[in-house]
Amino acid sequence: MSFVYRFVNDEVVAEDIVQDTLVKLYTHKDYYRNIAKFSTWLYTIAGNLAKTELRKKKRRKVTNLSEMGRDDWEYDIPSDEDTAKTVHGQFVGEQIHKAIQSLPDHFREVIILRDIQELSYEEVSSIVEVPLGTVKSRINRARLQLQEMLKELR
Repeated sequence: MSFVYRFVNDEVVAEDIVQDTLVKLYTHKDYYRNIAKFSTWLYTIAGNLAKTELRKKKRRKVTNLSEMGRDDWEYDIPSDEDTAKTVHGQFVGEQIHKAIQSLPDHFREVIILRDIQELSYEEVSSIVEVPLGTVKSRINRARLQLQEMLKELR
């Protein structure tokens, strides 16, 4: 679920994609070959469905209310000594999430799979169906872009 959510950045849509993934797994279970790990096959299906949803979303051009300047977020600030650290940690986490979401799709996908889902380079290569060298290059370039976007957080 977290893999798909990090792709589409919408919990309801992510849940739908996960359900669709499970349906596809069940209906196409006979197509699974024990060549690669089952998890690789699962990530491939989920990733493809997430990419399809992103393409649909771009065509729909939906405007999110929070992007229109409406901010209805409520924050509970604890009254302990670590409040500043907690708030800063949340802020940094939000900035990292926004930076990852702003990456091009092909960079975002490999960063999520490698650095967040902690898959091996070989598994990432198999899931995104590109050569291992391309995966390593994309991860490196994505990390460089993230460093540039997040340099003011240091």
